[in-house]
Amino acid sequence: MGFKGKKVIISVTSDLVTDQRVHRSALTLTNMGFEVTLVGRKLPVSLPVENRVYRIKRFNLWWHKGPLFYAAFNFRLFWYLAFSNADIFFANDLDTLAANYAAGKLKRKRLIYDSHEYFTGVPELVSRPRIRAIWKFIEKSILPNLKWMITVNDSIAGLYRDEYAIDVHVIRNLPIRNDQKLVELNRADFNLPNDKALFLFQGAGINVDRGAEEAVQALEFIPTAALLFIGGGDVYENIKSLVQNKNLADRVFFIPKQPFEKLISFTKLADFGLTLDKDSNINYRYSLPNKLFDYIQAGLPVLASALPEVERVVVDYNIGEITQSHEPHLLAEAMSKMINSPKLAAWKENLNLAAAELCWELEGEKLKALVQNELD
Repeated sequence: MGFKGKKVIISVTSDLVTDQRVHRSALTLTNMGFEVTLVGRKLPVSLPVENRVYRIKRFNLWWHKGPLFYAAFNFRLFWYLAFSNADIFFANDLDTLAANYAAGKLKRKRLIYDSHEYFTGVPELVSRPRIRAIWKFIEKSILPNLKWMITVNDSIAGLYRDEYAIDVHVIRNLPIRNDQKLVELNRADFNLPNDKALFLFQGAGINVDRGAEEAVQALEFIPTAALLFIGGGDVYENIKSLVQNKNLADRVFFIPKQPFEKLISFTKLADFGLTLDKDSNINYRYSLPNKLFDYIQAGLPVLASALPEVERVVVDYNIGEITQSHEPHLLAEAMSKMINSPKLAAWKENLNLAAAELCWELEGEKLKALVQNELD
C-alpha cells in the first residue's frame, strides 16, 4: 500500500534538538511516503533544528516546566491536532498522550503511542506521589483503550502488558548507522588530555541516581584517567561544583549538549563509555539508554551498572565490563581494570559486530511493519 499524501503528526515535549528517537520515527515514516510534521516545544536556550527532511513545529509557551507547562502544552497540542488534516497522530510519552487521544477520538484518527520509558516510575514522580497519581490516572484512563503501543525494551513492554493487557511492541533506541555525520575532532581542540584514558559520561538527562557523582569521585583514585561529560541534566551544576571541591578541574571536562547529527564526532573523542544508572526505581532498573548504543557506534568499550537490559547487551556482545557497585573506590577499580584489560582488542572487534547489528536500519523495519499492518 502506498502512503504518499497521507499525513502524520508526531508530538513530543522535548525541544527536538537532541531527541534521536522521534527523529528516527519521523525519518522512517517520511521514507515510507508520509508527510510528517514533528511537533515539540522551544525553550529560550534551544538550538535551531536544522537539515530535517520533515516539517518542524515548536510551541513557544509561557511555562517551561511543572504542571502549568504540561497543561499548556497539551491544551495547545489538542487544538493544533484538532484543526489539522493528519491521518495519524503519533504520541511520544505520557505527557503528550491526553491531547493526542482526545483529538484522535474527536477526529476519528488512528493513534500510535510510543512510551520511551516506564513513565510513572521515574524518580521525579516516585518522590511526588500526588503528582504521580495524576499521571497514573491519565495512563489508566487511556492505555486499556489503545489497540497497541510501542516501547523501548522487553522489560518495560512486559510491565505494560501485565498491567493493561494490551499489545505492546518493542522498538529499541538504536542509532542510524549510515546517517552519522562524522567530523574528525581532536582532543586538543577541547583542551582534553592525550596522555590519559578518557572516560565519557554522555546524555541529555544526567539526573539524580545516574551515577555521575560517583564517576567524578572515582577519578580521585585513578590518576591515569580523565572524565568527559557531554550533555546536561538536573545534577549538572552539582557535578561541576563537586569537581571544583575535589580539585579535579584538570581531569574532568564538560561539553554542552550537541545536536544528535553531530554527537558521534564528540563521542569518538573518548576511550571508554560509562552508563551507570542505579537500580533506585523501576524505570531506571529496566532502562536501555541511548548512550549505550551511541558508545557502541563510536567503538567505545562500555562500563555499565548491573541493570538487566543494559547488562544483557554488554555481556551478550562482550563489549565491556559490568560493575556491581557505585562505591567510588570500587568503581575506580573497575575503570582501572578496563584501562589495562587484555580484553581490549576483543572488545573492539566485538563492537564492530554490535554496531552493524544494533542499528536503526534494522530496527526501523519493525515500525514500518506495524504501520503497514495497521493501515493495510
